[in-house]
Amino acid sequence: MLKRSAKTMRRDERGITGLETAIILIAFVVVASVFAYTVLSAGIFSSQKGQEAVYTGLQTARSTLALKGDVVAHSNGTAVDSLVICVCNALNGAPIDLTAPGNGTGNESGRAAGNSSNVVVVSYSDSAQRVDDLYWTTTQLGTGNHDQILDPGETFEMTIDLQAAGINVGTYKTFDLDIKPPIGSVLTIERTTPAQLAPWMILN
Repeated sequence: MLKRSAKTMRRDERGITGLETAIILIAFVVVASVFAYTVLSAGIFSSQKGQEAVYTGLQTARSTLALKGDVVAHSNGTAVDSLVICVCNALNGAPIDLTAPGNGTGNESGRAAGNSSNVVVVSYSDSAQRVDDLYWTTTQLGTGNHDQILDPGETFEMTIDLQAAGINVGTYKTFDLDIKPPIGSVLTIERTTPAQLAPWMILN
């Protein structure tokens, strides 16, 4: 009887040890599953963010203006009164609204009116001054649908009025012209006027 009872107790102990081992193994499996789910979730989130960054970069690159040709200046003999440039889409990208601003009156003369609907903003700056939201006009050159949207393959001529805004650009003057589309990078143009002003000049 004693031997039989002892054998039964040993069997019972082995059963308890096996159950505890199974519980420990199950706990390890559950913890590993939780960690695996966390790692997978983090990886999926990182992939989504990377994809969004790539799409945003492509949209920004495709919505950028590019200078096409020279910067031409018109002067009255003593100062540059307007600049003429041609722009196109960079990388044959997304259309850009080039609706010209309304001309302001009074103190705003030479700048876009306060209620203007233009989304492209032109700014002038040099070592002595900075003027934002200048007044400008556009003309479509060559083939196109002749609306105010710069589509891929189209070229627009922009005429930017400097004199009306009170900007005095004489000889040997280095200045920056910033053209800011609603989406995409700023087109910055830096030029210097020559020693003598002619009615029409190509600036370097």
